[in-house]
Amino acid sequence: MQTITADQSIVGVLSSRHLVRCSCRLQLASMSSRVRVLSVTHVRPDDLPTADHTADVKLSFFDALYVTMAPIQRLFFYESPDLPPFPALVRSLKSSLAATLAVFPPLAGEITHRPDSGGDVVIDCSAHAAVRFVEAEYSGVVDMRHLAADDEHHAEEFVQLVPEVEVGRLPAPVLAVQVTRPAGGGGVVAVGLSVHHAAADGQSVWRFIKAWAAAAREGSPVAAPPPIFDRAVIRHPRAQELTRKFITNWTERMQVNPFPFPVPDMAHQRRRTFLLRADQIQSLKQRMSQSKITGTQQPPTTYVAVSSLVWASLVRAKAKSMDNDDDAYFLLSADCRRRLRPPVDEAYFGNCVMGCCARVAVGCLLRSGDDDGLAHAGAAIQRAMREGLEDPVADMEGRLERRRGLPAERVTVIGSSNRFMGYETDFGWGAPTRVELVSITVGEEVTLLGAREGGVQVSVALHRAHMEALVDNFRLLSEAA
Repeated sequence: MQTITADQSIVGVLSSRHLVRCSCRLQLASMSSRVRVLSVTHVRPDDLPTADHTADVKLSFFDALYVTMAPIQRLFFYESPDLPPFPALVRSLKSSLAATLAVFPPLAGEITHRPDSGGDVVIDCSAHAAVRFVEAEYSGVVDMRHLAADDEHHAEEFVQLVPEVEVGRLPAPVLAVQVTRPAGGGGVVAVGLSVHHAAADGQSVWRFIKAWAAAAREGSPVAAPPPIFDRAVIRHPRAQELTRKFITNWTERMQVNPFPFPVPDMAHQRRRTFLLRADQIQSLKQRMSQSKITGTQQPPTTYVAVSSLVWASLVRAKAKSMDNDDDAYFLLSADCRRRLRPPVDEAYFGNCVMGCCARVAVGCLLRSGDDDGLAHAGAAIQRAMREGLEDPVADMEGRLERRRGLPAERVTVIGSSNRFMGYETDFGWGAPTRVELVSITVGEEVTLLGAREGGVQVSVALHRAHMEALVDNFRLLSEAA
């Protein structure tokens, strides 16, 4: 493992940046004193096995869509009286990170513009690549144990516990890590990481996290089969043309964002986490299957059942601001690796997701029979996935353009997946007590995550005016007999 001490004074880990535009510069300024940076070092990959791992990785057209998106910011809380002393914990994380970066070298690189090669944007994996590693101390007004325990998010506090990765400006680092302890000590630590979205989608990020945790816990990263970084495996007759077009649009400051809706305003947004038990999910599936509503082609999966519950609950919470004849929209992202022609190996590391848009009349989600509303939502989601993923890359430009025309106040965006088992991320200190996605890209967004014992964690960002009604409707629909 090689670490390089930063040669500049770091006074905080936050700045008013990224294109999420959190409209909270004053908030960020006031928050900067809550986290004291103890040190900033840079972790290099252990010796790379072949020269091929130091070559540029060209972005694909999937990647190019996310050049200006907020990074993927994950936050893990760990609490135990048996946590190692902070210096030992940091050493373990650094050494295991160095070993894991040797398997995932693009994560140590920078996203860079190559104007001399026709304007390509690439991940530069050259020898100078390294990951910024921040050690910090938290002294906020909310105890770190409460941060990890409350259903209501302390969103401003969460932001301080993940590192910054600059987006919208090149070159940009792919990955940064922050480890934070409470100022008073006491058996709790937060591990935050930020990954530039142009380098990886959720599935890729979780493969890396799993390998890193294994390296810390067992001594070596587990990544079998090894990750595939070559973007050429994604075949499309217009692949190079689409990539260049999306990149050109970005450099000209045109909108390429796959989620072109209002950005979050922390002053008017609340965030909350719900937990659905396995038995509740099974009940949802049964109720939806027994509904007399037509349109479902197959029994709902866990993803469809939970998504239907969230969508119906959100629409009911905002019902006073919509007409029954209005259409409500549910925008989801689906993994395309096995759906492309030819398919791409599951070990592919990069972005390989495509959005699908479900649509149904508001009145259908407000049906007096609770199960009917859920069934309508499920049928619309199944239909959108069936039609949108038959040929995932067909008419990409048309899909993006149509998305920009949707009424933002009636659009719900859902991200992540219940297939991602975040609570299995054990760095050698046991399972995390809480895992959250900190970065929110739009004003109304839902994220899913696999929970313990077959449950699903649902995290929701929503305008303050609607959150209490959402809580009531979510409980009503999830607990209905």
